[in-house]
Amino acid sequence: MNHNNISQRIAKVELDESTILWRNADIEQERRIAIFDLIEDNIFEPQKSYADDYAGPYNLQLSVQEGRLIWDIRTQDDEQLETLIFGLARFRRPIKDYFAICDSYYLAIRKSTAAEIETIDMARRAIHNEAAELLIERLSGKINVDFATARRLFTLICVLHIKG
Repeated sequence: MNHNNISQRIAKVELDESTILWRNADIEQERRIAIFDLIEDNIFEPQKSYADDYAGPYNLQLSVQEGRLIWDIRTQDDEQLETLIFGLARFRRPIKDYFAICDSYYLAIRKSTAAEIETIDMARRAIHNEAAELLIERLSGKINVDFATARRLFTLICVLHIKG
């Protein structure tokens, strides 16, 4: 990937608020951190050619509609460039596993030893990493992202799936 072109990145990311029902403060914090980290440092290179050779930076709106993940890619002036729609079937298991391990992690932080927390955190990172690889694979040919960007995007996809 071309890390030199700083315009090939996400400048702003929004989650469709209507798809999210906040579960707790921990998840809200995950969302804030993921968005902050994503905006600070990301590689986002759509493979489609856009009008006027537009090549970023991009505004990204993520939502879930009828079990599908909608990627609304826009210019910084908020003009729509393209909408990608992905089925979420392959992400259901990683999302479920990620939430289960996050719940364990948040409980552990409050009650467990450092060693127990470390073990849970390693498992959480492993699930997160596998999901990031899956996301990179799903985006292949459509959008090039680096590993760190894919991890942060997966966190945001998870946040969109919180249902009370």
